[in-house]
Amino acid sequence: MNISMIRYILCQVMRIEGALMLLPSLISIIYGDGEGMYYGIVAGVLIISGFVGCRFVPKDQNINVKEGYTVTGLSWLVMSAFGCLPFWLSGEIPSFTDAFFETASGFTTTGASILSEVESLSHTALFWRSFTHWIGGMGVLVFLLALIPMSGGSNINLMKAESPGPSVGKLVPKIRHSALILYVIYMVMTLLETVFLLFGGLNLFDAFCLAFGTAGTGGFAVKNDSFMSYSLYIRWVAGIFMFLFGVNFNAYYFLIMRQFKKLFSMEEVRTFFFIVAVSTGIVFWQILPLYESGITAMTDAFFQVSSVVSTTGFGSADFDMWPTTAKFVLCFLMFMGACAGSTGGGIKVSRLMILWKSVVREVKSYIHPKIVKKVTLDGKSVDADVLKSTHVFLATYAGIFLLSMLFVSLNNSDMTTTFTAVLACLNNIGPGLSKVGATCNYGFLSCFSKWVLIVDMLAGRLELYPIIVLFAPSLYKK
Repeated sequence: MNISMIRYILCQVMRIEGALMLLPSLISIIYGDGEGMYYGIVAGVLIISGFVGCRFVPKDQNINVKEGYTVTGLSWLVMSAFGCLPFWLSGEIPSFTDAFFETASGFTTTGASILSEVESLSHTALFWRSFTHWIGGMGVLVFLLALIPMSGGSNINLMKAESPGPSVGKLVPKIRHSALILYVIYMVMTLLETVFLLFGGLNLFDAFCLAFGTAGTGGFAVKNDSFMSYSLYIRWVAGIFMFLFGVNFNAYYFLIMRQFKKLFSMEEVRTFFFIVAVSTGIVFWQILPLYESGITAMTDAFFQVSSVVSTTGFGSADFDMWPTTAKFVLCFLMFMGACAGSTGGGIKVSRLMILWKSVVREVKSYIHPKIVKKVTLDGKSVDADVLKSTHVFLATYAGIFLLSMLFVSLNNSDMTTTFTAVLACLNNIGPGLSKVGATCNYGFLSCFSKWVLIVDMLAGRLELYPIIVLFAPSLYKK
């Protein structure tokens, strides 16, 4: 294993996190809340340590699959560990476990919170809490690849380990240029949403925080009731952008480059649009009797469908009180998640499409044994390796889900709470049902349950394997 390259990348990640942590220090100076000192100290430690470590550039900068997955898992653990320190040192979140949970939830864009009084936090903490969503949304290693040139032709292994979806391709021949294009699209869409939120009457601080949470499909809000007290206009802006950030970013590149043939051939995106439309219609039909206004019912239906399917987790209503069918639709969307290549979590639309087509092919082979039928996506045959990896992923996902439920059940909560807590954390959604519903939080869970869910959040964001690899004994054998 290329230990020196793993050390070099971890030091680069530390430098980047330290530089980004200077922003909340600036927020502290603007608002004068006195919390910036803790962020400045941690930022200084990260920058100095990272700078010293990066002075020793490895001669061999090749990264194989094992090293790519290992350094990705370690990078996210390091980010969460250092990122939680200001919360803990300042006393705004006194428990280290709770601070780690909140920070891991932020970076993984889960949005599950242990806080019951969000509005009591300082502006500095609120900003960092939301900004972790934006950092984690596209991925810090993708950011690293976009900014820092690295030699070696295997940088795709870093991008594969961090980017969501059954397969990762390059928009342009060079990985660095692909990463840069993705981040430019990401930043432009974030700024665009911020402008629309400002038009809705929000102040600049709230607009940026909510845009960070939407762009990263995270879900940390700046109010205790999330979006429930905002106007219908604000809800529609956030709802539309949550939906847009759940779309494969390749679609935006094809749109910008006017490659309409490739854009319209994206079967996953078309399916995503269809599922959101149908789900919104069903939820609207179910909840309409609960509302005095059809417009408000449609707003909340679309908002919650977009929030759940994009795995953002914002709440405009207490959907735990909705009819069973509406809650069932939302739970299905929690499993499904957004498109591959988006900032959303979940199993991904493309994987479920591949699974469905595999089942259809198998059934047809029983009826017509001599027929040769291939699984296709976007008009192209799906490689056997992708089919295999999809099936293995789903089996691994099921195993982790069941094991996590077993561990969290030791907390002695009801079945709905246990099931949806694991579902919401493993799929990076945030709120579940019952005791972890839209108006509740995860603070009541035991430390053991919180650490189980922390692993789930990290595994869900990194598509399972970069975290599983860290638990493999063979990784540490020479």
